[in-house]
Amino acid sequence: MRVTRAFKRTLLATVGALLLGTVAQAGEIDHAVKIIQHGELTEGGKLLLTGGVSTIEGSAGGGLATWAVISGYETREGIGGGAHATYVKLPDYELRDYGVAVGLFDRLELSYARQEFDTGETGGKLGLGNGFTFHQDVLGAKLRVAGDAVYGEGWLPQIAVGLQYKKNDRGAIITAVGGRHDSGVDYYVTGTKVLLDQSLVLSGAVRMTKANQTGLLGFGGDKHDDYSAQFEGSAGYLLSKRLVIGGEFRSKPDNLGFAKEDDSFDVFAAYAFNKHVSITAAYVDLGDIATFKNQRGVYLSLQAGF
Repeated sequence: MRVTRAFKRTLLATVGALLLGTVAQAGEIDHAVKIIQHGELTEGGKLLLTGGVSTIEGSAGGGLATWAVISGYETREGIGGGAHATYVKLPDYELRDYGVAVGLFDRLELSYARQEFDTGETGGKLGLGNGFTFHQDVLGAKLRVAGDAVYGEGWLPQIAVGLQYKKNDRGAIITAVGGRHDSGVDYYVTGTKVLLDQSLVLSGAVRMTKANQTGLLGFGGDKHDDYSAQFEGSAGYLLSKRLVIGGEFRSKPDNLGFAKEDDSFDVFAAYAFNKHVSITAAYVDLGDIATFKNQRGVYLSLQAGF
């Protein structure tokens, strides 16, 4: 508990400092205070889909990969955000995920996601009991530090840095399978570019992490308990202003001796009905999970935003 409370205090202090520093850098402290006090939220000015969708960890991006964009359709004059609900059906498991994110002045993003990893009948085969479910809470903060994904000159991407604090509620099971911790922090730097002339969306990120299956099986393990650099990449093609198709890749550490952890892939399509409602569908390949092979299935996510 001491570590958790200390981290929460540090996270709040860091987020507060980032927000104050960001607004001060823009020379808009008084203007920002007036917006918040009087509820003067500027109408979202971003183009459809250029703010990404919600990842399984709550931040703006693709389904698997975090992007440098800030959640919501706000510009630097306003506040935006969104909520999401996601369902992933695999041969032996199910993932239910929901959360919210807030974008402040297109500079700072704060996010929360709740993940429920349901083992179904597989739980009985693993000795956990049918329907045994892992739960994980993810708190995130992302800061845009340079560039503009859409309007920046040339190929210079929008660049952001961020962190995600993850807390799993199954510490005893994690220890039993060789995991070292039931909570951890991921750190990442990401760059995203939208090339409107070519109808392309490109994004890449490097994540420092100890997470096993993104944290659902804890952090660190009997094989490795150090941070490792992992890559996340996305490429999308805008068929229209409302529809984008593409694919993603995400590498993951292999820390646990009892089961090899594979990298993840998906092929997706995202459609925006308007700036308030969008839907994403994907075919996902998560490889082997906890000794059960070929976990390939369907990903569906509904997002509401402003």
